[in-house]
Amino acid sequence: MDNAHCRKVEDVLAYFNVDEETGLSDEQVKRQTEKFGLNAKSIWELIFEQFDDLLVKILLLAAVISFVLALFEEDDDSITAFVEPFVILLILIANAVVGVWQERNAESAIEALKEYEPEIAKVFRKSSRGVQRIKAVNLVPGDIVEVSVGDKVPADVRITHIYSTSMRVDQSILTGESVSVSKMTEEVPDPRAVNQDKKNILFSGTNIASGKCRGVVIGTGLSTEIGKIRNQMMNTEQDRTPLQQKLDEFGQQLSKVSYIQRRRDFFDGRTFPCLA
Repeated sequence: MDNAHCRKVEDVLAYFNVDEETGLSDEQVKRQTEKFGLNAKSIWELIFEQFDDLLVKILLLAAVISFVLALFEEDDDSITAFVEPFVILLILIANAVVGVWQERNAESAIEALKEYEPEIAKVFRKSSRGVQRIKAVNLVPGDIVEVSVGDKVPADVRITHIYSTSMRVDQSILTGESVSVSKMTEEVPDPRAVNQDKKNILFSGTNIASGKCRGVVIGTGLSTEIGKIRNQMMNTEQDRTPLQQKLDEFGQQLSKVSYIQRRRDFFDGRTFPCLA
């Protein structure tokens, strides 16, 4: 949700169609999960990313074609025909494993940010009376969460109600402020306000220094402020090297040559009736 700090509490709740006392229904949670995904990147997303490369796709296609052709081999060496596609698939799997391992073991600065991600969140949902504890990765935008002193904020949250005389948060990991800052429920009218000025927003990964409050989740995963920083750092780490750029160019040229060759083979092997 954009500029949640500028909006009144009632408007934010209406935007997500959620009641502050009961939270989201199971159906709403399901829809939000399908729309925004989990509050973290799954292992399957990392695996699929490893195959999102032109050269890898060409090799995968070559393995499939080799496997299909091997099925129709009728000579004594038919078993050995499966070696080529098997080796290609083995290389691609090894490449994916290495890629996922590198993603999981990113630079120390990125790993340091991971340490600030909480594991548990206190949430209100219609399926259960009162507050319940769930894994923070299962939070979705629109969830009603509660935090108190000592808690780590599980997502970006627009404060809707403060139950204590004061509410202070240590957000030094995000803004660099050396002391805890006071929070409120009133809207901040400036749409260009920086994070330090968003006094009605709790940022994911920050710590509650004092007080207790309830709020509505407005951002999860890479949509949180700390998630955006982590994503920028990962994108910086993933800049293509000159070798990778050359391999991409080679993959594009190879796909064009393969396409032209296939068309040529098709027309060379096709007979046309002579015109009278």
